[in-house]
Amino acid sequence: MAERQLMRLLLVDADGVNRYTVSKSLQRVGYLVSEVDSGEAALARYDKTDFDLVLCEIELPGIDGLAVLRGIKQQSSEALVVLMGEEAQVETVIDALRLGAHDYLTKPCSSEAILESVERGIENARSLSRRRRLLNTIERSVSELAHEASDAGGAVELELKTGAATVHERRSPRGNTISLGSLSVLPGKYQIESDTQSVGLTPTEFDLLLYLAAHRSRVVSCQELVREVRGYHAKETEAREVIRPHVSNLRRKLKRLGDIELIVNVRGIGYRLGEMSEEG
Repeated sequence: MAERQLMRLLLVDADGVNRYTVSKSLQRVGYLVSEVDSGEAALARYDKTDFDLVLCEIELPGIDGLAVLRGIKQQSSEALVVLMGEEAQVETVIDALRLGAHDYLTKPCSSEAILESVERGIENARSLSRRRRLLNTIERSVSELAHEASDAGGAVELELKTGAATVHERRSPRGNTISLGSLSVLPGKYQIESDTQSVGLTPTEFDLLLYLAAHRSRVVSCQELVREVRGYHAKETEAREVIRPHVSNLRRKLKRLGDIELIVNVRGIGYRLGEMSEEG
């Protein structure tokens, strides 16, 4: 209960009765709930408040729930959004997953189902946050060692072992870099660069690339990528829809660095990191 009292939720529903009952069920277990009745109001409120999760109806006056999801993700790519709809049409569910929805609930849904989805989303976000804090702590520690080596006029070469493979990382006076063929990955800046230019990555794209690099000796399933990169469990069919847009965006950014096809799609299985000359 104490942890829930620190969690702020935004409930978006045009139906006053639904809004009242869902809000009360969430407040009863300790969540702080703000309510709006339209997509426009939801985006305006989200822009001004730091919410932990958004629970949004699909059918809304004006802009619908998918547009709300898209707008929220543009403000914060890591935002947690649960959509609710009268009919779970395949196309709508796929669109929701592609846009980054945490979950899709078919109405009428019980208060228990809503609470379970909300708590699962928040716990996944906490798990992902803890993982990133740990990585940041490791990066800072290694950076300090590299800085000491830089002051001494030398360089430090490290091996980061993750799973079945090893990613070679070189720390020099230039700063923290992880080498992937001819590319350099800058962890602290979420950037990847070639000899002539650089591009910025989202945290998800960055974690996705490094996870594939750490497991480059094998094909990684979409389900595993969602679990390890996004921090929650999903069925393989759903996981493909979640991961595909991130892979597509990452590939597009890599092309800016010299038409590089680094991520290989193994049809029906998942993805692996290829050699610099391989095509996906």
